Amino acid sequence: MSRATRLGVAQGFDGDETLRTLLRLGAVKDQQMAMAYAQLLGAPRLAAHPVETPPVATERFARHYGVVTLSESASHMRVAAAVPLSAYALAALAYQAHKALELVIATDDEITALIEQVYGAGRSAMGALIQTLDDDAVAEGDIEQLKDMASEAPVIRLVNLMLQHAVDRRASDIHVEPFETQLKVRYRVDGVLVEGEAPPTGYAAAVISRLKIMARLDIAERRLPQDGRIMLRIQGRELDLRVSTVPTSFGESVVMRLLDRQTVSFDFASLGIDGATLRTIEQLLARPHGIFLVTGPTGSGKTTTLYTALSGLNTAERKIITVEDPVEYQLSGINQIQVKPAIGLGFATALRSIVRQDPDVIMIGEMRDLETCRIAIQSSLTGHLVLSTLHTNSAAASITRLLDMGVEGYLLASTLQGILAQRLVRKLDPATRIAFEAPAELIARHQLARFTAQRPIMLYRPDEQAPGGGYHGRSAITELLVMDEDLRALLMRQTDAATIESSARSKGLVTLYEDGLRQALAGITSLEEVLRVTGGD
Repeated sequence: MSRATRLGVAQGFDGDETLRTLLRLGAVKDQQMAMAYAQLLGAPRLAAHPVETPPVATERFARHYGVVTLSESASHMRVAAAVPLSAYALAALAYQAHKALELVIATDDEITALIEQVYGAGRSAMGALIQTLDDDAVAEGDIEQLKDMASEAPVIRLVNLMLQHAVDRRASDIHVEPFETQLKVRYRVDGVLVEGEAPPTGYAAAVISRLKIMARLDIAERRLPQDGRIMLRIQGRELDLRVSTVPTSFGESVVMRLLDRQTVSFDFASLGIDGATLRTIEQLLARPHGIFLVTGPTGSGKTTTLYTALSGLNTAERKIITVEDPVEYQLSGINQIQVKPAIGLGFATALRSIVRQDPDVIMIGEMRDLETCRIAIQSSLTGHLVLSTLHTNSAAASITRLLDMGVEGYLLASTLQGILAQRLVRKLDPATRIAFEAPAELIARHQLARFTAQRPIMLYRPDEQAPGGGYHGRSAITELLVMDEDLRALLMRQTDAATIESSARSKGLVTLYEDGLRQALAGITSLEEVLRVTGGD
C-alpha cells in the first residue's frame, strides 16, 4: 500500500468517536487497536528508538492530535500517530513540511512518552510532578498531618500515577519500599522486577499512608503486618489490588498484587498447556474422585491453573466449593469461602463443614498442614474430586513432601491421581523475535536434536531494543506426573523423590526443563529464559 493510500484510508477513520469510546471503556485494548490499524494500513508499529529530528508541530498540537515527527529526509517525513488516527493532523503535517508522510502506528501511552521525550526534556508525567514537590519530610508519628497530606492533591496524583504505570506496563505486582535515603518503586512485569520512578523520600510516609487509607488499613499501626484490598477502575478496567504491608527498618514496605478481572483468561491453551499434557489433565479431571495437585513456587500460576480447571468443571450437574486464602477471582456458579484465621476459620475447619454441603468438587487453596491433608484425603475417599496446590520444586518432590508432613503412604497411594508442576516463562514477541541457527555446542549440551526434526536447528532470542525488551506475556512450562500401579508401589515403600521421578521418566514423563526446551525450539520463549526459570535441571 502506498503512503498516499495509507493516508487516504486513514481518513476513513477520522473522528471515529465509537473507537474512542470503546478504548475509554476498556472494551478494546489499545495494543489490539494499534495492531489492527497497522495491519489494515500496511504501516509498521512503533518500535523503541530515539526521535531523530526537532519537532515540526507545537507541543499543544502534538498532544491534542497524538502525532509526533520521528525523522525527516529530503522527500519524506516519518510520523508516529496514535489510534484512532486524525487525518486532519496528518494532512496538516504533510502540508506544512511539503513532504510525503511515512506513517508509524502507536498507542496513546507511546505517543505520550514520545511527547515527554521531545518537548519535556525526557521527563515523564511523574517526573514533571516530582519537580514541583518540596522534599520536606513528614514525621511518621504525626498521624493527623499524615492523614491530611495523604488526602492532598499531589500525593493522590503520585499514587494514581504509580497505579497507572503499573497498568500500562502490565505489571502483576507493585513494590513500594522505603530505605534510608530513598523510596523505591518497582513493578513486576512478566515475572521480573523493573524499577520505576519514585516520589521524593520526604513523601514516603504520605504515599504509604495514602495506600493504606485506600486499602482501609490502620495508618497508625506500623508495628504489625496488615493485609487489605483496593477496588478501583482504571481506563475502564476493574482492578482488584491485594495490599500487604510489613514493618521494615525505615518504614513500611507495601506490596500490591494486581488482579485484572477483564484480562485474565481461564483457558488452558492461553496458559500454554496443550497437546498430550492437556488431554491427560482433562482425563484426570473427568474422574469422579481422587486428588489432583498443582505445585510450584509462589507466582508460578498455580491458582490460575486451578481456576481454569474449575471453569471447565463448572456445570449445572456439579456443586463446587472452594476454600481459599485469599479468594483471588470470583467465579460465577462456584461457592468460594475465604479463610479467616483470626476468628478460627482455617482450611481444616472450613473443610469439615464443606463435606456436609454435598459437593462434587472441592478446591483447597493450599495443603498447608497435616490436618488439612487428612481431611482432603478423607473427602477424596468418600467420593469427591479434590484439587489443591503445594509449594515444591517438582512433581515427584510433592509426594515426599506429603509423606514428610505425616500423611500415611497407603492413603496417599489410594487417592492421589496426578501432580502438575509448573513454572512461567516470558514469551517472545512474535513480531520482533530474532531467529538464529543453534551453535553445535548448545545442541550437544542441551541435546536439542531430541526435540525437533528441523534441520538446521533454530533458536530464538528477544530484540532487546523492542518494547518490553522483546518479551510480551508469559507461558506455562509443565511437568505432569500421573500415578500408576508402579508409582503407587514405590509410594507405599516411601521411596525418595529421585527414584519416583526416574520411574516416571521411563514411562514418558516430560520434565519442566524438557518442556521448556520444546517451547524454546518452537519460538515461544528463549533458551536463556528456560535456563533462568528451571536452572537447566
